[in-house]
Amino acid sequence: MKKLRVLVLMHRDFVPPETLRGLSEAAVDRLKTEIDVTEALRLLGHEVRELGVHDELRPLRTALEEFRPDVVFNLLEEFQDQVVFDQHVVAFLELMRAPYTGCNPRGLTLARDKALSKLVAAHHRVRVPRFEVFREGRAVRRPARLRFPLIVKSLVAESSVGISKASLVRDDAALAERVRFVHEWVHTDAIAEEFIPGRELYVGVIGNERLSVLPPRELVMQRAPGEELIATERVKHSLAYQAARGVALVPADLAPDLSGRLARASRRVYSALHLDGYARLDWRLRDDGELYFLEANPNPEVARFEEFASAAEAASLGYEALIQRLLQLGLARGRREQT
Repeated sequence: MKKLRVLVLMHRDFVPPETLRGLSEAAVDRLKTEIDVTEALRLLGHEVRELGVHDELRPLRTALEEFRPDVVFNLLEEFQDQVVFDQHVVAFLELMRAPYTGCNPRGLTLARDKALSKLVAAHHRVRVPRFEVFREGRAVRRPARLRFPLIVKSLVAESSVGISKASLVRDDAALAERVRFVHEWVHTDAIAEEFIPGRELYVGVIGNERLSVLPPRELVMQRAPGEELIATERVKHSLAYQAARGVALVPADLAPDLSGRLARASRRVYSALHLDGYARLDWRLRDDGELYFLEANPNPEVARFEEFASAAEAASLGYEALIQRLLQLGLARGRREQT
């Protein structure tokens, strides 16, 4: 295996310290992806340099010119405190002819917008919940076709930011209140979509042209009688809440025909959204067997013991092999774009 110079690009607040001694469990958990990826790259024998950025591209340009990396491992999820600006940084990498891991800027643009990605998926004959977008500064008027209960989210934010039990609304007053919450606290437009009761499934996909669909994972947790399954911000990020409620991502037990349908639909959505590198697709499975596409997450978390890496492990792709595979995909795309 050829030794590579790898520049690991991340937010400046997530650059791992020289030692983890003295850090709390929560602090280490916050940095786990950056820690695990850089550790794996060094175990693979690559020369690694970490770069944290926030609101200017000059440090990135300097690192590209001085370190001259063979590939950039992109862990950046926002720029200038805007989640939708990460696509501009990736576009800069393309302009600099620097190979990089993860998704291209066109796929990032399509996938980040939950409404746009649903429209694209529906055009390709994939079932999606009915929805409406509520722009900042405009009155909240629910169209008659949109039926309660609805779940209200940020249009572009990932990682369940702003989602709580209060996000599930059952009347117009609650809808207006929750939309205002997204506008005022998450500072983005809001999307309200018809809530699909059932199982929550996550499907990892790896590849540029030739795609590998990983074994699906399912979100499970302890719930009170009648409580709906919602992937809230606490479910995703609070270690204490996860422990108290038994939150886990487990292999999804699906009938072979359903598993095949899910894999085919995931490939279709991945290609339709112009995704490459790797991504996670979120689905709802109704009790009657109908699948609904919810959203796409390009460049999902790839910490060693998180959902994506666990799914890769189930497909006989160990963690270091996964990281190496992502490097190879970035290099392959870079060679193709330079020809």
